[in-house]
Amino acid sequence: MGRVNDNTANRAPVTAILRAVAFAAHKHRNQRRKDEVASPYINHPIALAELLASVGLEQDTEVLIAALLHDTVEDTDTTFEELEAKFGTPIAAIVRELTDDKALPKEERKRLQVDHAAHASRSAKLVKLADKICNLRDIQASPPAGWSSQRKQEYFEWAKRVVDQIRGVHPRLEQLFDAEYARGP
Repeated sequence: MGRVNDNTANRAPVTAILRAVAFAAHKHRNQRRKDEVASPYINHPIALAELLASVGLEQDTEVLIAALLHDTVEDTDTTFEELEAKFGTPIAAIVRELTDDKALPKEERKRLQVDHAAHASRSAKLVKLADKICNLRDIQASPPAGWSSQRKQEYFEWAKRVVDQIRGVHPRLEQLFDAEYARGP
């Protein structure tokens, strides 16, 4: 019988990622996606992390954890201080870069995402790219209830403007974004 690898260094990233999954699942526990079946919200951040790991071949634990936590401050009662205490300053900083100010009108938040994308860290750009890919896929497969064809197309166009600001961060994921964009809503 083979020995179980008990190397703590090999387990540490997995443990940290699972802690982030559990934290995000708890924080998003009462939230649902806007699709017609009201899918559990936690599916979205898990999809980002999975896309980054499997397609993007991303192994940076901080990036994967930030993907899992990217909407916690924006959409739950989580604070940056809480993220910093539980996951460290670097991860909290990435999430900060990805968090919209909900006090601003929606159109202003969308404009700021385009404006700020080019100046984000590489880690934040990777999460942003994965977020846009997953959102395009969700709009194609199970769009938000009540979204017209025009609203779906407007989202696609806005997502492309954001991604165009971060070109060069990950060519493979950018090709995937371009393929999803070309399919249209």
